[in-house]
Amino acid sequence: MTGQWTVLPPIGWLDEEDGAMVYFEPIRDIFLGFDAAVPSRFVVFVPLTNCFCEFTEMAIYSSETGRWTKVQSEWGYKTILVGNSECVFLNGTMHLATHYALVVTVDTEGKVWREIEMPEHSPDTNQLASIGKSQGRLYAWQIEDDHDCQLYVWVLEDCGGGKWTLKYTVNVPELFGRQPGQDDMSYKVFAIHPDCDLIFLTDEEEMAVSYDMENQKVNATCTFSQEFEDVLPYVPCFAEWASDAH
Repeated sequence: MTGQWTVLPPIGWLDEEDGAMVYFEPIRDIFLGFDAAVPSRFVVFVPLTNCFCEFTEMAIYSSETGRWTKVQSEWGYKTILVGNSECVFLNGTMHLATHYALVVTVDTEGKVWREIEMPEHSPDTNQLASIGKSQGRLYAWQIEDDHDCQLYVWVLEDCGGGKWTLKYTVNVPELFGRQPGQDDMSYKVFAIHPDCDLIFLTDEEEMAVSYDMENQKVNATCTFSQEFEDVLPYVPCFAEWASDAH
């Protein structure tokens, strides 16, 4: 990382009719994309939404040009983003999760727009699936809450064809040393390691664990004294994480 702060200019551009600057104030979500090898070069994506949380335009800031540009969205008109940190910047393209079983993508110039359908055999197509990046590929996961709280993890094998492969399944309560169906915890996968098949889960009340999907090993990461807040792992701290099961 550079260790330097960058202050972005207000979101605005020249009006096409009178040439005056037009500024955009209401901001719902901001998505940052950069290559970890060259962190000083980055792109910021800001969907410009209406009162229904639908949008037809995207503001894109480039650190190379130092200015914002506005582009017309080519996604479906009912695209509603999950927001928060549900984004993955991969191969020069921003990937965003939506509320309609789709992952939508746009490149850094706002020229290539795509929609990738979530896996056909996901347990609940109406439930949100989360996305992450690991080992240079896009991952998606979903926890089925209706039955035995099973976690499903897919990897996108073919970006062009939108082909997903189910890679792992696991019973989530068992990772926390509990019997399936005997607790009312709300489980969540909050991160995936960028360099190996390691995910981080929480019950949002008591503890967080890491799970090595390849070796099926669990580690208790931390316990909570108050309600869990969204976090991101600082990867070097977990690069040589032990693989002792509890």
